[in-house]
Amino acid sequence: MLQIHSKLIVKNNMINLKILCSGTPTPSEIRWGSSYALQVNNEWFMFDCGPAATYKLTKAGISPLEVTNMFFTHHHSDHDADYACFLLMRFDQSIGKEKILNVYGPPPTEQLTKRLVGEDIGAYWHDYIARTNHPLSLWAYQDRGGELPRQIPEINSNDIEPGFVLNGENWKITCKRVEHVQPYLDSLAYRVEHKNQTIVFSGDTRPCEALVDISANADALVMECARLDREMKGNATSQSESSALDAGKVAKEANVKNLILTHQVHYLDEYKDEVINEVELNFKGNIIWADELMTIKI
Repeated sequence: MLQIHSKLIVKNNMINLKILCSGTPTPSEIRWGSSYALQVNNEWFMFDCGPAATYKLTKAGISPLEVTNMFFTHHHSDHDADYACFLLMRFDQSIGKEKILNVYGPPPTEQLTKRLVGEDIGAYWHDYIARTNHPLSLWAYQDRGGELPRQIPEINSNDIEPGFVLNGENWKITCKRVEHVQPYLDSLAYRVEHKNQTIVFSGDTRPCEALVDISANADALVMECARLDREMKGNATSQSESSALDAGKVAKEANVKNLILTHQVHYLDEYKDEVINEVELNFKGNIIWADELMTIKI
């Protein structure tokens, strides 16, 4: 069984999941957008970067400089609106000795990165120029340990296709295309394997064979649970999202051990018991209701 903690626990050779943002485009007092920090060994990865993600990351005690790889499931604003903030804060705290940030996602990941911080064309290119030239910024950079000249950071941004994504020491990441709002935006689900541990991020999707396949026998599935099933009957939500009933069915079919419910609409916390009951109609494993800044040790 997964262990849930109110504070971050750091251990080697273990996967730690931090729920940063667990909502939708409409904020509530307790959740907004989508973002997760995942620690594998001593590395931090981020999955999506929705509104307030950088603030929540910092509040969780994780510096943007500690994040080496970022993965986007898709490019709705509730999954990428804080990307610019993250890039700028990572640069602002830099001393020029950190690892290059690698960014992966479906198109337009590369285009979005260029439009934010690309040379001459990026919306925040002026910030890069000011901070690499003005005496105030150069003093602050040196004061925290940087050496002149200050360089503009390199970002390795990649549009990816389903399949193998990345690997490292005892871990591997793969992805599959899932069904959300195609053809307007592509969507990916990610599977992270570390030794004998596996966690899957569904992203936003309706139930589909690809999601079941990539989730097969996972220790944990971080699954969209947008609404109750009765709210989705006879309207377009059922073509693009997963209900509580859907989440339970997917988790059962994929034989996952633990189901982490996330991406709840802003009012769904009021119906938490009903949501859990609906999931349990099909899934008999461990169910975790995701709250922001929750830590889950796998």
